[in-house]
Amino acid sequence: MRETLSDWRERIRARPLLNNMWRLAVFTVGVTVLAAGVAMLALPGPGWAAIFVGFAILATEFAWAQRALTSAKQTASKAKEKALDPRVRRRNQLLAICAGVIVAAAIVAYLHAFGLNLPSKL
Repeated sequence: MRETLSDWRERIRARPLLNNMWRLAVFTVGVTVLAAGVAMLALPGPGWAAIFVGFAILATEFAWAQRALTSAKQTASKAKEKALDPRVRRRNQLLAICAGVIVAAAIVAYLHAFGLNLPSKL
């Protein structure tokens, strides 16, 4: 099957107009997925996953996207290694616990100062 797809793509490359149309279609789909991923960074959805998929689509035809995808993969690998480092993990857990204690203390202080006044029925 791999050879069949490869042969099919070579036949498309042999025709300049068809090749340009194919590249335009790949560019359009890739940029659309990439833009949706960027939008999902602020909206609900798997933003980073869509960004990586968009770059993967673009990387099938464009060298600049292949370089960007390779760089992103290396950065993600370094971040994963750093996140799995036991010292960093322990530090992050301690910071999360401290932040939780501070938030809980702030809630208790607020309730002590102002009480829990629920609205009365109308």
